[in-house]
Amino acid sequence: AWVHGDPRKVIYPTDSYGQFCGQKDTLNENKTILFYFNILKCASPIVLINLQCPTTQLCVSKCPDRFATYIDVQASYRYKPDQWNYFKQFCKPGFNNPRKSVAQVLRDEDCPSMIIPSRPFLKRCFPDFSTKNGVLTVANQTTFRDGRGKTRNVTDLREAANGINNVLDARSVGMKIFEDYAISWYWILIGLFIAMIVSLLFLVLLRFTAGVLFWIFIFGVIGIIGYGIWHCYWEYDHLKGIPGSDLTVYDIGFQTDFRVYLQLRQTWLAFMIILCAVEVIIILMLIFLRNRIRIAIALLKEGSRAIGYIMSTLFYPIVTFILIAICISYWAVTAVFLATSGEPVYKVMANQTLCKYANLTCDPETFNKTNVTKLCPGAQCTFAFYGGESFYHKYIFIFQLANAFVFLWLVNFAIALGQCTLAGAFASYYWAYRKPADIPLWPLFSSFGRAIRYHTGSLAFGALILAVVQLIRVILEYLDHKLKGTQNSFTRFLLCCLKCCFWCLERFLKFINRNAYIMIAIYGKNFCTSAKEAFFLLMRNVVRVAVLDKVTDFLLFLGKILVAGGVGVLAFFFFTQRIPVFAQEAPTLNYYWVPLLTVIIGSYLVAHGFFSVYAMCVDTLFLCFCEDLERNDGSTAKPYFMSASLHRILGKKELSPKKA
Repeated sequence: AWVHGDPRKVIYPTDSYGQFCGQKDTLNENKTILFYFNILKCASPIVLINLQCPTTQLCVSKCPDRFATYIDVQASYRYKPDQWNYFKQFCKPGFNNPRKSVAQVLRDEDCPSMIIPSRPFLKRCFPDFSTKNGVLTVANQTTFRDGRGKTRNVTDLREAANGINNVLDARSVGMKIFEDYAISWYWILIGLFIAMIVSLLFLVLLRFTAGVLFWIFIFGVIGIIGYGIWHCYWEYDHLKGIPGSDLTVYDIGFQTDFRVYLQLRQTWLAFMIILCAVEVIIILMLIFLRNRIRIAIALLKEGSRAIGYIMSTLFYPIVTFILIAICISYWAVTAVFLATSGEPVYKVMANQTLCKYANLTCDPETFNKTNVTKLCPGAQCTFAFYGGESFYHKYIFIFQLANAFVFLWLVNFAIALGQCTLAGAFASYYWAYRKPADIPLWPLFSSFGRAIRYHTGSLAFGALILAVVQLIRVILEYLDHKLKGTQNSFTRFLLCCLKCCFWCLERFLKFINRNAYIMIAIYGKNFCTSAKEAFFLLMRNVVRVAVLDKVTDFLLFLGKILVAGGVGVLAFFFFTQRIPVFAQEAPTLNYYWVPLLTVIIGSYLVAHGFFSVYAMCVDTLFLCFCEDLERNDGSTAKPYFMSASLHRILGKKELSPKKA
């Protein structure tokens, strides 16, 4: 890929001569836009973007801004030279012969038969569509002359560029979103910083008030959802009687301005029903799991003490984030080089439909020496697309799969390295008989060094197994996408079953790998041995796993929701200018939900990064506890390493030497 790839093929459009538009130090340096002689020959925007439209394509400095035909311009070039000078910039370079017959010009495609008002999009000239009173127009006109004696409707252009209006609408929305980000990025960063401070504060306080804070988590989430239900009801009741508010989402269809949906009572009713269902589910879970929640909170207190002694672990997710960012960058750049490693393919383009050489590959350097132009007058050897017939080019798709596999492998390895490093640090806390006196110096850095020096192969093997399953899932999704519309019911059912099975397999492997890495950090054994021992250890304590592990995950998830929801509510009041103190500071936005969603999602990810350390701590302590119970019996010869409080919560009733 690095040898054959050329990212310029993505950055710059390519004209019919295989030259890049807008590339520096070339004749097309100031011609950055691709112009199509006859856009009516193009079936869809996808064809245009893939550079396979069967018409001459030239690099131009700007798109046409008026209707004109070659016939009219040629007829008036003597007394209206300005029109000719304007039109000829869309002809082939060097062509300046208005005396040449129209038939020969159109046959040789020296100039386009017509030009229409266009605007650049994706560095290509597309018709400047607009809607006037519900009627599709181009430059306020509904018809145009095609330069070949016919008057055509602009809907023909719409059919030639099917769906382009939706793309342009999306671009308009995209520009507004970009503007909102440009105005509010500073406040978004402040929101994420607040989320980080709140997450850190909660984790620090958990060391002293784990029970109180987690009940605050729980009731805080219930309160936030309750406020959401009340707000939805208020909006629903407030819209009562307002004209148009009783319309349904189906009635108005898809709208790019999402504020339209907020003017419908049905939208707020749907939000209220969803929030009520979530509220009921959470309350029922709290009622039936209240005793187990108390047990999990006690375990979290022990975890908070471990983190309190090894505070550096809270910042390790930054290392994992950097490693994953490097993996993503490597994969993306390599994928671009692979996608652009094709060679220019030229094909014969003939105006005559009966030309037997049409669409055959050709060589532009030797094309004029062949008899194709004699048999098919006006035929040209023009650039079609990037590809190739060599062994390398035939298997580029396989190489892309290999690149995706390497990406999955590297990402899983980075995650595994983080899990093993944190597990080693927390295991050193647990197996210290006198806490904190026996905890080794710099436990996190020592654990990271051990993982890199001794456990790289085990971590890579575990990541490899997971990457294989994930790649199979990617292939299944690709097949499902390709077979849509053509598959029968059995194929659809089979694909659905396979996708479900491999999803379950991936979840199971992630669970096994996580606990295997903990055993690797404790004993230093290989991956297979550690995975087997971890699995059977968990099976021997399956009730404790179900009670503690999952309830703990649920509580930590509630913590993430509370952090994201609290910061989100604060951001909502700020960006909607409902906080009087900061009303003047709040930026004026096109869509207030753009920075709001960014803050909410970003806050959740920030909280997830900190709480994932806590989850790893609890999992490690739990596995160490199970191992401690099996290896030791509390006697003087084999004392328990767990703390007295943890022993009371999960194990025996008392710590006493075993009687002879």
